[in-house]
Amino acid sequence: MHADFFAGGAGEERTLRGNLAAYDRLRIVPRVLRATGERDLRTTLFGTGLSTPVLVAPTAFHLLAHPGGEAATAEGAAAAGTVMVVSMAATQPVEAIAAAGGPLWFQLYPQPDLAFTAAVVKRAEAAGCRALVVTVDSPVFGRRERDLRNRFTDLPDGLACENMRDATGRVRTVEMDATLGWDRLARLREVTGLPLLVKGILHPADARLAVEHGMDGVIVSNHGGRQLDGAIATIDALPAVAETVGRRVPVLVDGGIRRGTDVLIALALGADAVLVGRPVLEALAAGGARGVQRRLERLTADLDHAMALAGAKRPAELTPDLVAVAG
Repeated sequence: MHADFFAGGAGEERTLRGNLAAYDRLRIVPRVLRATGERDLRTTLFGTGLSTPVLVAPTAFHLLAHPGGEAATAEGAAAAGTVMVVSMAATQPVEAIAAAGGPLWFQLYPQPDLAFTAAVVKRAEAAGCRALVVTVDSPVFGRRERDLRNRFTDLPDGLACENMRDATGRVRTVEMDATLGWDRLARLREVTGLPLLVKGILHPADARLAVEHGMDGVIVSNHGGRQLDGAIATIDALPAVAETVGRRVPVLVDGGIRRGTDVLIALALGADAVLVGRPVLEALAAGGARGVQRRLERLTADLDHAMALAGAKRPAELTPDLVAVAG
């Protein structure tokens, strides 16, 4: 049941499979004699220096994967020199996750209760989170048929979405809100000075609106294929979004990234960094914090190797001409 929760997607899982298949259609066109020497993969996002452009995507319920939970994931990400995005639906409180060390961002579903949303934001700030990732692709909950077949509707006894506790100690339900609009994101500006990234952008018109509404970053995402089944693969959506944004704000992408060559392709097509979710959860389940660290480091080493063979010394040298569609 829990393995299906992590692995599954919405509907017939066409988008879940499509995220992976889209990378299979793309090929790298390497340059040669570029004297790359030792590559430099360091990346800076919102003033935070990272050793890799590979970040940990927000995913829920880590205590279902490993007894160390989200704190173990954070420990592994910190050891690998990168950011973990803490899910609003984490099974450990953001304060405990922050205690593991390393830079954190916080993922937020804006709730209909504006005062409670503001309280969650302030709590994330107080814990030291350095940015807010606002998920906007969920006006309603995706129809995840594996979970329906398994009758997985709630966490086991003793586990809860700890970041949804209100001042009375009651754990609220994460509510999807079909009334959410750009005006509500503007209100977040009144609550926090943290950078705001909008996660769930696939259409270039929405990327333009994000910039026009003062968002600090855009994340190209289809929620790992867990919301609208049949949605475009993220790597297919990325070039148009990146062109529309025009480097005015950072563009990140998630979905289907499994190897360093996938990261290279995403960076070449306009991403400033990528986020990975399921590979991190698999590593957490297999090896706890050390497993997460090793998975991220191996993905980064794979990227370094691919860059050497493609003729790029640093991520900024990866350009769209290095990618072609397979015939």
